[in-house]
Amino acid sequence: MRRSSLVVIGLLSLSLHSLADDWPQWLGPRRDDIWRETGIVERFSSNGPPVLWRAEIKGGYSGPAVVGNRLFLLDRPIIAKPEVAQTDEPSGPSKNERVLCLDASNGTKIWEHAYPCSYNIGYPAGPRTTPTVADGRVFSLGAMGDLLCLRADNGQVIWSHNFPSEYRLSKPPVWGWAAHPLLDGDRLICLVGGTNSAVVAFQKETGREVWRALTAVEIGYAPPVIYSVHGQRQLIIWHPDAISGLDPESGKVLWSRSYPIGGEPKRPEVTIAMPRLQGDRLFLTCFYQGSMLLQLGPEGAKILWNRRSTSDELMNDGLHTVLGTPVFMDGFIYGVCGFGELRCLDAKTGDRKWETYDATGGHKAFFGNAFLTMHQDRTFLWNDQGELIIARLRPEGYQEISRAKLLEPLEKTRGRVVTWCHPAYANRCAYVHNGKELLCVSLAAS
Repeated sequence: MRRSSLVVIGLLSLSLHSLADDWPQWLGPRRDDIWRETGIVERFSSNGPPVLWRAEIKGGYSGPAVVGNRLFLLDRPIIAKPEVAQTDEPSGPSKNERVLCLDASNGTKIWEHAYPCSYNIGYPAGPRTTPTVADGRVFSLGAMGDLLCLRADNGQVIWSHNFPSEYRLSKPPVWGWAAHPLLDGDRLICLVGGTNSAVVAFQKETGREVWRALTAVEIGYAPPVIYSVHGQRQLIIWHPDAISGLDPESGKVLWSRSYPIGGEPKRPEVTIAMPRLQGDRLFLTCFYQGSMLLQLGPEGAKILWNRRSTSDELMNDGLHTVLGTPVFMDGFIYGVCGFGELRCLDAKTGDRKWETYDATGGHKAFFGNAFLTMHQDRTFLWNDQGELIIARLRPEGYQEISRAKLLEPLEKTRGRVVTWCHPAYANRCAYVHNGKELLCVSLAAS
């Protein structure tokens, strides 16, 4: 009897463990911002979630990647100038970016790889992208276009590229390289820039270029994503001049549509949020141009609706997202607008169902933001004030369940103090930082 019980317990343990997920790239294992682990807390205690460890890091906006018992992060050891500084002073090797590897169970440093990197971009606090980890390798992209492939066990460089020098780029994007690389099979797909190289695929083992495609005045900041549409895999690339679908294996352009519709891009354009798909409908949103829904078919993309702003100040129509990628589910779209309004849109028409400032600080705030991650029937929101929120997003409204203050925001920008760093969810924990301190908090149900 006792032996049978032990067998049952063992099988249950294996079952629970099999439901656990790493967070090996931006937006999680499937790049869809859904956290699929089980055994997660329903609400926080009055003291908030337990802090398991804290670790000192340096500046930047890079989100962590977590694989097994290791955490990977990009940061920048130099202290950036306050507010929205546009450049660094000319400098030598002391101005570095680095890739960090920490023990995910206690925060101790396992290795670091630092390299010279002088900035000439806006918001120079540090790197933007989340590392991608697979097959014992770490792929990182710095803010000045340094693409690295490192060994995950010791940080040794396997191969590297410098986009400005290799692709003859006269200047970086205004806010640096920020589109998180996408690993697809044996190809690492990146937004690069230049003539016929807005997007480039590299062989993940060697770094050899596999294909290149598209030309754009600006590459923007929206991460590449692959969706299956009517049985066909399509690589979606959105830059400030067009939205395109490509064959991810060859780079062949399947379709392309000029963007924005009904106007010219406002240079520099803030195409940041990753396009979202439900069924065959693709949703785009950005600060200046508002939001648009396309229907993808064999002959390309058809516009279903296009909600553009009528005023740079009001932006009262549609969704004008700055930083966070929205959620598209069950025929409704949830995202944060440019002044901190969490909004729900009816995907059929683009009409607004509701809005609230509760998730981003309680009042209108320029570039107010929260990153949304789905978990079962709830959403975890990590806002720019260092608060983690559990809520339900429904067409009927915003239903907050629990809230905890985890970190103080430190970056001064646009008259506010914020943290704009993506969270990671793995090992039944949340990993968050503010450019100075990285926290691991337990979200396991007791």
